[in-house]
Amino acid sequence: MVARLVIAAPSSGSGKTTVATGLMAAFAASGLAVSPHKVGPDYIDPGYHALAAGRPGRNLDAYLCGPELMAPLFAHGAAGCDVAVVEGVMGLYDGAARQGELASTAHVAKLLRAPVVLVVDASSQSRSVAALVHGFVSWDPEVRIGGVILNKVGSEWHEELLREALESVGVPVLGVLRRGASVATPSRHLGLVPVAERRPDAVESVGAMAELVRQGCDLAGLLALARSAPAIGAAAWDAAGAVGAVDAPPAGVVERPVVAVAGGPAFTFSYAEHAELLAAAGAEVVAFDPLRDEALPEGTRGLVIGGGFPEMYAPELSANESLRKTVAELARAGAPVAAECAGLLYLARSLDGRPMCGVLDTDARMGERLTLGYRDAVALADSCLAVAGTRLRGHEFHRTVTEPGAGPSPAWGVSRPVRRVEGFVQGGVHASYLHTHWAAEPSVARRFVAECRR
Repeated sequence: MVARLVIAAPSSGSGKTTVATGLMAAFAASGLAVSPHKVGPDYIDPGYHALAAGRPGRNLDAYLCGPELMAPLFAHGAAGCDVAVVEGVMGLYDGAARQGELASTAHVAKLLRAPVVLVVDASSQSRSVAALVHGFVSWDPEVRIGGVILNKVGSEWHEELLREALESVGVPVLGVLRRGASVATPSRHLGLVPVAERRPDAVESVGAMAELVRQGCDLAGLLALARSAPAIGAAAWDAAGAVGAVDAPPAGVVERPVVAVAGGPAFTFSYAEHAELLAAAGAEVVAFDPLRDEALPEGTRGLVIGGGFPEMYAPELSANESLRKTVAELARAGAPVAAECAGLLYLARSLDGRPMCGVLDTDARMGERLTLGYRDAVALADSCLAVAGTRLRGHEFHRTVTEPGAGPSPAWGVSRPVRRVEGFVQGGVHASYLHTHWAAEPSVARRFVAECRR
């Protein structure tokens, strides 16, 4: 099993992303093959991880996929690598609301039997850091905190006080990052600006993170800690095995239908396993950019439009009238179309007053509040993704609203946190705000490709 570390913190805003991304880049620059991972449903951080490591950033979400898939999905992503770095989510012990440890960084660390490095914002404390770290170390004896990285340290004197206090805890200090040595990573209403929107600047930011970690952290000590992780004995997840045997199509039916997957700066949210599952189910997966491409890929039989920030690109998306008309024609012809969040907005009549594809009888606009959280859902109608009654867990993360919020045939009945209906099933279209992880229910990919063949 590959060497591995989990980068965690007492709370959000402590510096996890800077340390994790910088460590991935520093390890990669030293010649190691690095596997990048992120706990939870976050789509944006994995983009920076991929830039740092040169491999796809992968999510480990015990709520969306179930605890039993964490080790197999990790082993799949880390295959052939020397070391894996897993960035945590929120505070170390924060998980799904009212679900105990489920989906917390601590929960995933235990499932992976991985040592944890705690990134502590030490800017407003000295001796108290020992009480803080002691509390996190002793809270759950099954979580192995193998080291601490002190962030926002003010001076050499401040560092001495912190190190002296931590001697009594028995947890080694594996890094010290000075106050003011921050890295510019622009953000907006849903977090960091995705890599695809600022790639030249993002490359520079990741390089700065790597240099910060190289100068302030004990890379040899961190690598030794990663290599101390015991074997977990899990077989790697495999898309073909998850989908199962796919029957050869009958004569006259397209053998490998083209499934067009939206990408580019406006549609950056996707899980790497989705494309792998579609390919395993028999599709030819082809990416396209709705901002720049005036037509869908040749031979498109199905369309997947994931999440992203179309609200930031509404003028450009609206101006690409040729593609909007092509998408509408494909949907009207009954082709399978799966749209999540940003995809839903793109298929609407309008977004912030600008014409979109007009596939769905709904209008979208920026709202005042953030909608965020895990959801338990059941499919209310047969669609290109699922038969009625299929249960899935999902995640919502948006500031936009649609009016109406559901069509005559809603996509999902949501039972958590409040009961409501959501989304649209219309012809071959399944559109919803709900982000789902298809590794939890591979039949989704199998059904979608089968519909494309028809």
